[in-house]
Amino acid sequence: MSAIARKLQELNIEIPEASKPAANYVPYVKTGNMVVVSGQIPFVKGSVEGQVGKLGANFSIEQGQKVAKVCAINILSQVRDACGGDLSKVKKCIRLGVFVNSTPEFKDHPAVANGASDLIAQVFGEKGQHARAAVGVAALPFGVAVEVEAMFEVE
Repeated sequence: MSAIARKLQELNIEIPEASKPAANYVPYVKTGNMVVVSGQIPFVKGSVEGQVGKLGANFSIEQGQKVAKVCAINILSQVRDACGGDLSKVKKCIRLGVFVNSTPEFKDHPAVANGASDLIAQVFGEKGQHARAAVGVAALPFGVAVEVEAMFEVE
C-alpha cells in the first residue's frame, strides 16, 4: 500500500470513480508532466443533495468548507484516473482555483477554500502545498456552493 493510500485510509476518505463530464469538455487534460483538472462540483454518488447553497445567505463557512472538501475528493478522483490509478505519481499540487457561490457582501472566500486546500495538504504533505485563488461568484452549476479546479505535476 502506498503512503498516499495509507493517508487516505487514515483520513477515512474513499475516492469515488472519476465522474464523466456533464457538457462538451474533458474532466482533465494531461500534457507532459502536468494534469489540469476541470472544475469539480460536489457530486456524491451522482447527487449534489446537501451541497446546494449560497455563502452569506443560507450556507455557513463550515458548510462551505465541507463542500470544498468534497470537491477536492472529486479532484483526487480525476488525478488518480490521469495517473493510471496511482496517486503516488503526484509530484506536486501546483494550484487550486476555488469558486464560492456567494452573496455580494460575503468576504470569507479564503476560509471556505481552506476546505479543499487543507485536504490536499493532508493527503500529499509538502507536495500538497499549492498556489490558490478563492473567488466569489454569483452562481455555480446546479446551485452548488463551491466548485474547485486544479493543476498537478505528475511523474
